[in-house]
Amino acid sequence: MSVDTFPIRRVDHVRHYVNNARQSAFFYQHTFGFSITGYNGLETGSKDQVDYLLEQNNIRLVFSAPLRPGHPMAEQISAHGDFVQDIAFEVDDVDWAWKTAIERGAVSAREPMWLEDDKGKVRIAAIHTYGDTVHSLINRDEYTGEFLPGFEARNEPGDGIGLLEIDHCVGNVELGKMNEWVDWYANILGFKNLISFDDADISTEYTALMSKVMASGNGRVKFPINEPAEGRKKSQIDEYLEFFGGAGVQHVALLTDDIVHTVSRLRARGIPFLSVPRTYYDSLVERVGQIDEDIDVLADLGILVDRDDEGYLLQIFTKPVTDRPTLFYEIIHRKGAKSFGKGNFKALFESIEREQALRGTL
Repeated sequence: MSVDTFPIRRVDHVRHYVNNARQSAFFYQHTFGFSITGYNGLETGSKDQVDYLLEQNNIRLVFSAPLRPGHPMAEQISAHGDFVQDIAFEVDDVDWAWKTAIERGAVSAREPMWLEDDKGKVRIAAIHTYGDTVHSLINRDEYTGEFLPGFEARNEPGDGIGLLEIDHCVGNVELGKMNEWVDWYANILGFKNLISFDDADISTEYTALMSKVMASGNGRVKFPINEPAEGRKKSQIDEYLEFFGGAGVQHVALLTDDIVHTVSRLRARGIPFLSVPRTYYDSLVERVGQIDEDIDVLADLGILVDRDDEGYLLQIFTKPVTDRPTLFYEIIHRKGAKSFGKGNFKALFESIEREQALRGTL
């Protein structure tokens, strides 16, 4: 049995930096069904930044925005638009994790420090990864309050849609940088390369990309890393890098155990999804075998299906949720499958290319 050289309990939260945190929180509450459970801002003593904490089952999202000109994140928001800035890890020992990462070659973003209030204290540090993304390292074993010191509890329930936890987060990096970051996750955080896809696996007539899936020692944290590959036209990764201004988080995959229910609710609330031709479903049973779901229902919703040696999965991808063609979400339902939908790549890419053509960026 392999040894986990960098124990991570889970993805603690995903923090977005945005221009307007109040509106972002309202959007995710009323579309994705998150409850607003915590707040930090002027009323709680934060003079330069506002934060909204949103939760649904085991998923925590934080939306943060500068309150004054000159905030250190204002320039990054201007460069990237609203973006995922922090994929935070809950760890057993923040000081050990930070020190070990630095010794292995990571660049510190925040030295270990205590955050304290009358509910106890939280130990926190952070390291840089690709682009302007960071990984915070958090332990709140000595804390009984709401999320982090400074936050006050809020009770603004969303109408949940069955989202359970973060399945994986995908990063886009520049041409030639994928293996560099694969090595970074392997050497610094002890991740293993689960799966690799090359341009023969992920390509269409026009565009291609390469991808490697990295997973933490306990398998709970999974990060595919993409880079563009040579193609006749501009790939979705090239488009992302151009509009984002460099490497960053491309999409966050949210796990559900009833994808038909979840996607039906999202569609009813106005979330647009990528679409595939109806012909995709004509040969579905021959390709993936018998499944529990009604294929006509899947076809109506545009849900994709793929199978591996351990079972099958169902997945669908939103269109970008920001003005720029950058961040989007995947809804994924695993029925035994541990893979990432390789059999759907071609259909998915062709769908993305149709959207790129509409944007004039293909």
